[in-house]
Amino acid sequence: MRLLIVEDEEELAELMKANLRRGGFAVDTVGDAEGARAALAAQRYDAVLLDLGLPDDDGLDVLAELRARRDGTPVIAVTARDGVADRVRGLNGGADDYLTKPFAHEELLARIHAVLRRPGGVMGLRLELANLAFDSTSRDVTVDGAALTVPRRELAVLEALLRRSGRVVVRDALESAVYAFGDEVESNALEAHVSRLRRRLGDAGARVSVHTVRGVGYLLRAEEDKPGGGD
Repeated sequence: MRLLIVEDEEELAELMKANLRRGGFAVDTVGDAEGARAALAAQRYDAVLLDLGLPDDDGLDVLAELRARRDGTPVIAVTARDGVADRVRGLNGGADDYLTKPFAHEELLARIHAVLRRPGGVMGLRLELANLAFDSTSRDVTVDGAALTVPRRELAVLEALLRRSGRVVVRDALESAVYAFGDEVESNALEAHVSRLRRRLGDAGARVSVHTVRGVGYLLRAEEDKPGGGD
């Protein structure tokens, strides 16, 4: 899953980014309203963390533009504006949640999970296929109930494939789930992540297979659905 942080305090933005990456998210950061508008025009995000006191415009104006074009991307206002009137204005303006600074990272992460679990959100509590299970809140993977450690980027690939199990996930969608703007990505990086994930799942006894659909993307199936002669 991919998040956008709109925050002009660079140190805070980098701290939020580092913490959320450890939580399994791909994260982009911008420091002003112009950057936010450009990022939102170029990329689909699963949620946006929006500071309201931006140097070039009010964050509420960015939010209003997003909602005016009927974009329902979850937005959490993360701001120093802590008055009741400010919170009411933010929520009435289209924010899905409102968090005042300073805040604990654990609370921010819980609020992100909460908005992503709402109807229409991308986060289900548990994804299962055959004997493989993934808890999208705790980010835990199990095979036959036994814990399986999966590195962050392989986990992002696995989650994207699980959410569309039995269907092809195109390369661009996988890369978007795994990498943020500015990440150094080698030409065969995605293939390497998929290869390691295949081996990891096989070694753990997961009864699932990751198939390559050449020139298109990848597909995750339970082994009982596996066609003869597949990759």
